[in-house]
Amino acid sequence: MDPQPSSPAAPPPAASRPVWTGTLAGVVAAGAALATGELLSGMTDRVPSLVIAVGELFVDKTPGAVVESGIAATGTNDKPILLATIVVTSLLIGAVLGRAALTNRRRADLGFLAFGLFGAWAAQRNPFASTAGAIAAALVAAAVGALALRVLLGVASLPAVQVRTDDRAPVDPTFPARRAFLGLSGGAAVLAVASSAAGRSLRNGRSVESAREAITLPGATSGSGATGAVAAGTPAGALDGALPGLSPYITPAKDFYRIDTALVIPQVDPKTWKLKIGGLVDRPYELTYDDILAMDLEEHTVTLSCVSNAVGDKYVGNAVWRGVPLTKILDRAGVQPAGTQIAGISVDDFDASFPTQLAYDGRTALLAVGMNGEPLPVVHGFPARLVVAGIYGYVSAVKWIEEIRLVGDDYKAYWIPRGWSKLGPIKTQSRIDVPRRSQLKAGPTGIGGVAWAPGKGIAKVEVQIDDGAWQTCTIGTATSDETWVQWTLPWNATKGEHTLRVRATDKTGFTQTEQRRSPAPNGAEGQHAVDVTVV
Repeated sequence: MDPQPSSPAAPPPAASRPVWTGTLAGVVAAGAALATGELLSGMTDRVPSLVIAVGELFVDKTPGAVVESGIAATGTNDKPILLATIVVTSLLIGAVLGRAALTNRRRADLGFLAFGLFGAWAAQRNPFASTAGAIAAALVAAAVGALALRVLLGVASLPAVQVRTDDRAPVDPTFPARRAFLGLSGGAAVLAVASSAAGRSLRNGRSVESAREAITLPGATSGSGATGAVAAGTPAGALDGALPGLSPYITPAKDFYRIDTALVIPQVDPKTWKLKIGGLVDRPYELTYDDILAMDLEEHTVTLSCVSNAVGDKYVGNAVWRGVPLTKILDRAGVQPAGTQIAGISVDDFDASFPTQLAYDGRTALLAVGMNGEPLPVVHGFPARLVVAGIYGYVSAVKWIEEIRLVGDDYKAYWIPRGWSKLGPIKTQSRIDVPRRSQLKAGPTGIGGVAWAPGKGIAKVEVQIDDGAWQTCTIGTATSDETWVQWTLPWNATKGEHTLRVRATDKTGFTQTEQRRSPAPNGAEGQHAVDVTVV
C-alpha cells in the first residue's frame, strides 16, 4: 500500500534540540559575521578588517613585557598567530551564543550586537578608516551573524516527518530537518570561507607594489660611512663566501628582519603621499615624494637591530640605505631650542622618538627612500622611513613615515609607556652563524659569524672552545663603524661534545661579559654560545 504521511509533529521545544546544533550554528554564524566584515573591508580601503582591527587594539594595549615574550616565543609569526587566535576566539564565542540561543534567542541577538559594537569601536580607531563606514560595517557583520544563527536554528527546529511504509511495519521517523540543517550549515561555512578569501584578495589587490616597481631612484651624490672613508656597499675585504652559512655583509632585503606593530602592511601611494615637518620649528613645511627624489641623496651602509633581539638571534641586519640627511630637512624647518626630540610618526599612527642632538653628532641619520640600490620594499617602509645609526629601531626606525615632528623632553612615544627605555643605544653584540648544525664531522672546519656595535665599531672578536683560552678571530673589512663585521676562526674539530662561545670588544674597550640580560627594557646582553657534537 502507498505510504501515508502521518500528521505533522509539533516543533520540538528548544530545550529538546541537541546541544550540538546550537554549537555548530553559532560557529557558522560567527564565521558568517567575520566573513562579512572581511568582504566589506575588501570593497573599500575606508573599512578595515574587523579581525585586523581587533588585533591592532590588542597590540596597542599589550604591555611591553608581553610583547617581548610573544616575539621570543613565536618570532615573526607573532602577527599570524595573533590573527588566528582572534578568529578562533570569535568562533568559540559564536558557539557559546549558539548554545544560548537554544533557550533564549534574544540573548544571542544581544551577544551579536555586543560583538558588533566591540568590532565597531576597534575598527573606527584605525587611522585609515571612515568612522561611519567602520561602525556600519561592523554592525552589518553582526546582523548577518545574528540572522544566520536564527535561520540555522529555525531549520533545525523543523518538525520531523513520519512515514509508514507498510501496515504491519512500525512507524519510521525520518529527520529531514537535521539533514537540511547540516546541509545549510555546510553551505554557509563554504560561503563564509569564500567571502573571506574574496575580501582578502580585494584588499591585497590594492598593493602599491606596481607603483614602487615603476620608480627609478636617482643616484647618490655621496656614499660613505660616518667617517667618509669608504664607499657604501660590500667592501673588498669582506668575508662573503669565506664559510658556507656565514651571513653576507649586506643583508638582502628579502632576508632583512621585520618587526613592527602593523598587522597589515600599509599601502601608501607615492603620488598622493606627503611628509609633514612640524612641531617645535620656525618654518613648518611639507615634502612630496618627488621633492625628496629631487634632493641630493646620500648612501650609507648601516646595521639596524631590534631591541627584542635576544643574544644570538636574527633580528639584526646590515643594508645600504639611500636618502636625505635629517639635518638638511631639519635645518630648512629651523629647530627651536625646545625641540629636543625628533618624533617620527607613521601613516598608521605608530611613533618613535630620539634626541635631536643625535641627528647632528655625525652619525648617519637619514630619511631613507632606498634600500640596497632599490626603492624601499613595501614591507620595509615604502615610500620613506627613518634610519638612524647606533640606536635600536623602537626609538628611531619609523617605517611608512608621514610626519617628522620636533617635540620636547616630555614626549613619550609608543613603546615608552609600555616599559621600554626612552633611550635605546645599540649594545655591543656578536653571534655565531657557523656551525649551525648540532652535529659535525671531525676534522678541519670553521667557526664564523657577525659582531656589531654601531657607532662604536668592533675592535676584536674572540671565540672560546669549551673551557679553553679565548682565541682571536679574523675580522672582515667594514665600510664604517656603523656596520657589523664578519669574523671567522679555523677549528680542527675533535670527537666529543663541545661548547663554542663568542665575545666581541668594541673600540671603546668594552668586552661582552658572560652575564645574560633579557632584551627588556633596553636590549639584550651576554655571550652567544652553541653546543655541538663532533662524530
